[in-house]
Amino acid sequence: MRQAFHELVINTRTRGLVEFTAAVEQWIADNNFRDGLVTLHLRHTSASLLIQENAAPDIRRDLDAFFARLVRDGDSLFSHTAEGDDDMPAHIRTALTAVNLSLPLHGGCLTLGTWQGLYLWEHRTHPHTRRIALHFIGE
Repeated sequence: MRQAFHELVINTRTRGLVEFTAAVEQWIADNNFRDGLVTLHLRHTSASLLIQENAAPDIRRDLDAFFARLVRDGDSLFSHTAEGDDDMPAHIRTALTAVNLSLPLHGGCLTLGTWQGLYLWEHRTHPHTRRIALHFIGE
């Protein structure tokens, strides 16, 4: 049984989805991992992780549009605005999504579907440096 840890650093420019599937696949290939479980943990409270379609960019735009309507920046309901009008909405968007993902690894490949990719979803409107902890356990 093997275990390994790694950290990915992703720089975001603004709110939106950033695909990072290739970076995880490269880490798996570089370490010759074959079968096991890969767990990803985003170390932030104003961004999230998700598995989403990686073929049609309009899906990502529609997700952003839906969340913009669901949790509006600058809503007078929010008192936590220490870092701007998008501060509390970003935390709510994270609470509604996830900061952890676990994926089986089989034969050296993530068990993603044909059109699935791994995404960091930046919920803030300003650039940020985001850190994702990766953990592998298996063979």
